[in-house]
Amino acid sequence: MVDRFWPRGISKKRAKLYEWDKKIVPSEKVRRWFNHKKEKFDEFSRRYEKELLKAENNLERIFKIAKDKKICL
Repeated sequence: MVDRFWPRGISKKRAKLYEWDKKIVPSEKVRRWFNHKKEKFDEFSRRYEKELLKAENNLERIFKIAKDKKICL
């Protein structure tokens, strides 16, 4: 799962997640700025992508996993 917060109403056992990667989630600053406003989505995407470039090692690890297994983010 790629999110900073656990979704309400779903137990960790029932979700059957193998990994919860908080290292590649949008920063608190970007997430709060976005505030789930549709009109800010394009700029949110640009800001988040910029952050992801700094997390390249973590992304490479996920890409390696995705070569052999089906993943869902």
